[in-house]
Amino acid sequence: MKALLISVLLSIALSSFAQEVIHAEAGSFILKTNRPGLIPLGGPVGSETANREPLNPEPVILARASAENAVEVPRKSTGEKIAEILREKGLSKDAAIVAISTLPIVELRGAIPVGHILFSDADKTTRLGHDDLYRSARIFFYAVLGNMLPVPFILLLLGPVSTLCMKTPAGKKFFDWLFARTRRKTADIEKYEFWGLAIFVAVPLPATGAWTGAMAGWLLGINFWRSMLSIFFGVLGAGVVMTALSLLGWIGAAIAIAVLALFFGGILVQALRK
Repeated sequence: MKALLISVLLSIALSSFAQEVIHAEAGSFILKTNRPGLIPLGGPVGSETANREPLNPEPVILARASAENAVEVPRKSTGEKIAEILREKGLSKDAAIVAISTLPIVELRGAIPVGHILFSDADKTTRLGHDDLYRSARIFFYAVLGNMLPVPFILLLLGPVSTLCMKTPAGKKFFDWLFARTRRKTADIEKYEFWGLAIFVAVPLPATGAWTGAMAGWLLGINFWRSMLSIFFGVLGAGVVMTALSLLGWIGAAIAIAVLALFFGGILVQALRK
């Protein structure tokens, strides 16, 4: 038993001594290799050794990242990502605005801010100069055009397509959910019909817009041309709000919303009096 204990202690002592020798040899090797003018094995010989710069014995210290030198990577919206894809496919800036505005959910409220990114402000000294007004009018036109493109197809084809698809269990489940959701979102439109639908479309929120307005017009049984005109007025109103937001920020959007509220509010008051 004593012999076993002595052998264990000797092995531990020998292992610690071996580790110290290894560390000492490694340190001396590093000091030798860091000497100025030392040429590594396989390196150049002769006159080239005189031109070789001595190695820097000072260790390289990496600078810590801080909030001051950190570069913020801006997050891109869905509209910006779609615009980049469309531009890579060869579409012009105008066509990209139209294409983005036709998409559900994104619609005009996403196309106008993206349009102001595609058509950047050349003269930043003015906020409402001639170049700003021309650029905004161009973006506004193509955004409204794109937002109105799917509306007649929705009004004309929603009935036949839904009837055909509801013959299957999956189609019936989908359209029951879609129509129930649309009725909940547009419950107040039925009371005012034409102007109620226009106001609903004019509010630039994700649950509103031309797509939902077209479905609401079809569900309420509003005439095709009345629905088209009502949705068109609403798209114009949403375009004014988004253009003011893009040019003047939230203050401009608040002013545009106040003006539209007075406009539509006066029309509703007159309609109720009749």
